[in-house]
Amino acid sequence: MKNNCIAMLLAGGEGRRLSPLTSKQAKPAVPFGGHYRIIDFPLSNCVNSGINTIGVLTQYEAESLHEHIGEGEAWKLPRTDDNGISMLPSYNVGVDEYLGTADAIFKNIDYVDAHEPENVLILSGDHIYHMDYREMLDFHVNSSTSATISVMPVPWEEAHRFGVMSRDDQSRITEFAEKPAKPASNLASMGIYLFKWSFLKKYLIDDAKNPNSSHDFGKDVIPKMLAGTESLHAFEFKGYWRDVGTIHSLWEAHMDLLSNSSDWQLMNEEWPMYTRDLRTKIGSLKPQAKQGKNCMIHDGCSLEGTAESSVIFNGTEIGRNAKIKDSVIMPNVKIGRNVIIERAIIGEGAIIKDGAVIKGSTSEITVVAPNEIVAAKPILRPQPSRLLKEVYDNTARLRAEVSS
Repeated sequence: MKNNCIAMLLAGGEGRRLSPLTSKQAKPAVPFGGHYRIIDFPLSNCVNSGINTIGVLTQYEAESLHEHIGEGEAWKLPRTDDNGISMLPSYNVGVDEYLGTADAIFKNIDYVDAHEPENVLILSGDHIYHMDYREMLDFHVNSSTSATISVMPVPWEEAHRFGVMSRDDQSRITEFAEKPAKPASNLASMGIYLFKWSFLKKYLIDDAKNPNSSHDFGKDVIPKMLAGTESLHAFEFKGYWRDVGTIHSLWEAHMDLLSNSSDWQLMNEEWPMYTRDLRTKIGSLKPQAKQGKNCMIHDGCSLEGTAESSVIFNGTEIGRNAKIKDSVIMPNVKIGRNVIIERAIIGEGAIIKDGAVIKGSTSEITVVAPNEIVAAKPILRPQPSRLLKEVYDNTARLRAEVSS
């Protein structure tokens, strides 16, 4: 059955910059926003955009995503021969690993061909945003282009972290540089690519034959396309988008949920979010609570302490007199009495014992790993023998001063 557009979702990254949160789970499986996972965003975007055939390419800690997505029922896309969500781990194609983003798509050419798409949408599994991909598809078709890259301006001081490009007055891309040391533009690629399948397939096959290629879209395939005869276009996205590939950006994205100055709203009836049912009943996310000031607190929490400017996930228990501020508390965390947590991310299933103090700084967010146990540091008191030695030394010093 011929499709106008299918999506291929790249979700195999290890996410070292999110360590230790990614020590035993894929980056797109990291919790976000009270009761979601990062991968829920591109998946929900696809559903809301009417794209009902999605291949999810997994590799690092693949089972964490396979368990979360299951058969796709939560996204109303149970798998059939013609559509639905299909899990495409690297071990299914007879290799140890995907060598790069382009190689991952190349090794699933048969899957794409089976759906006979006119266009293929390539997505990253680790970005937070709401986007109607139909607008990008309309732009792509109306431009009669072979490739469209979604872009948005970023602060100049952050541009070196992205693939940046320049475009002409007809939105044709004139220059592209992957993570340049000195960016010539602050128009950043969002890692969202839309290709005519016949065009992309040719470049993927050529790239696979190149032993010197790193088989990456940004480093290899996109530059080769720009050097060719067909034009590439830039589609500017106007909305909230954040790459949450670092601890600080993940923390900031949670703080954005609480900001009164931000247009970003996680809970949007016109753009619903979907996720796998939790073992505990999913409640609503409360913007306020009796003990919470400017917080997002899941109904499935027990809060006996106080919280301020924090996001607290389902299944969390916070003991009496505990104080949480400017922090992200992930699912099923147990926090004891008289605990103080500030500017921190507490990983899923962690246990924070009575009296523990966990504080970040203005420049650094403290992270507690999933399932880690944090005990209060013992108060170090001088031992009796040490006290006696200090008294003896002081007495001897005084006698020496008097005799002199």
